[in-house]
Amino acid sequence: MDDLPILHVDMDAFYVEVERQSNPSLIGKPVVVGGDSQRGVVASASYEARAMGVKSAMSSVVARRLCPNAVFVKSNFSRYREISRRVHQIFHAVTPEIEPIALDEAFLDVGGAHKLFGSSEEIAWQLRNDIYESVGLDCSVGVASSKLLAKLASVAAKPQITSRGIQPGAGVCVVERENQKNFLEAHPVEALWGVGVVTLQKLRSMGISTVRDLAAVPEAVLVEALGASHGAHLCKLSRGIDVRRVDSERQRKSISHEETFATDIYDRKVLESEIVRLSDAVSSRARTQGTAGRTIQLKVRRPDMSFVTRSVTVDEPVDTLPEIAERATELLAQLDVGQGVRLLGVGLSRLDATGPRQLTLVEDDSRNSGWSRLSGAMDRIRERYGHSAIGPGLPTNPSENSDS
Repeated sequence: MDDLPILHVDMDAFYVEVERQSNPSLIGKPVVVGGDSQRGVVASASYEARAMGVKSAMSSVVARRLCPNAVFVKSNFSRYREISRRVHQIFHAVTPEIEPIALDEAFLDVGGAHKLFGSSEEIAWQLRNDIYESVGLDCSVGVASSKLLAKLASVAAKPQITSRGIQPGAGVCVVERENQKNFLEAHPVEALWGVGVVTLQKLRSMGISTVRDLAAVPEAVLVEALGASHGAHLCKLSRGIDVRRVDSERQRKSISHEETFATDIYDRKVLESEIVRLSDAVSSRARTQGTAGRTIQLKVRRPDMSFVTRSVTVDEPVDTLPEIAERATELLAQLDVGQGVRLLGVGLSRLDATGPRQLTLVEDDSRNSGWSRLSGAMDRIRERYGHSAIGPGLPTNPSENSDS
């Protein structure tokens, strides 16, 4: 087992199960986490809802049509992040080699942990048990020699929707080296990274529907059909060649928060108020992650679904509400909002790790030092009572939240 160092841990229906902890009456019901308005989007769906065809990123209107009795629950990302933090503490007790992918999944390299904790399979089961005992949630773990195979294995370990209903998953799936070729080639080709809708259509037009079909195609043919980089990439993956390491230094490239409004907004003052709210969410997350950013971005989607983005880069990294909101408001001033705004987003990128802020003797920046102290107080209140416990006092607008 020592030659299977990679684990992929994926929480099962994470957002839904966190919500069920708070409201046990949701257990057994088809639950959709996300907005239920005409412009809502599904963030997560229970297996009961998935059995009806509901999927993440689907329009809530479509989800409601597929599953009329679905119970819609608004997202609570502050709670999801807190549970995710506790899960990652369990990971760190085993190995420092952790690559977070999302709040609910991560790759781990446990190759250096075998002497202390046993084989990779034993570690996988222990992690699964520890996570359940700590946060009361189930996860699925894939064990393999590469990230590609570990990811596919964690999917295989999950609960399955069958003609007989929802069947419990194995919990842990191990792909032994002698079996990895058969395991990989049995998958549909869309299971591979990089096979989206357009690529899938091209491959199907070539008679390719499984990874086994793809592996039989010469690389030169794939390169001609898909381009040099993409063709070579899929050729390697179809043959199980994946040399990517678990990147424990991987950092999030940006932090953003956006809202899709129930009705289009034409009032610039209302949009400015929304910018403050969004900037508060972004700044809070930046401080929680110990980062600050130098580039502030504004994202606007118009009623015709077209996007407009603007950004500005500042000299020093920022992480407080007024610093981000001021720049984002300046960016909004460059745009004509007369056509209406359907979605508004604020982002922070070019992130750097931060330490405690130091004011020099020549910096008479009472506003920002005051905001730094206030931000710290707000962070402590939110850590104890939840993100919604405190926030900027602004007029409210009906909207659907989305983190990215």
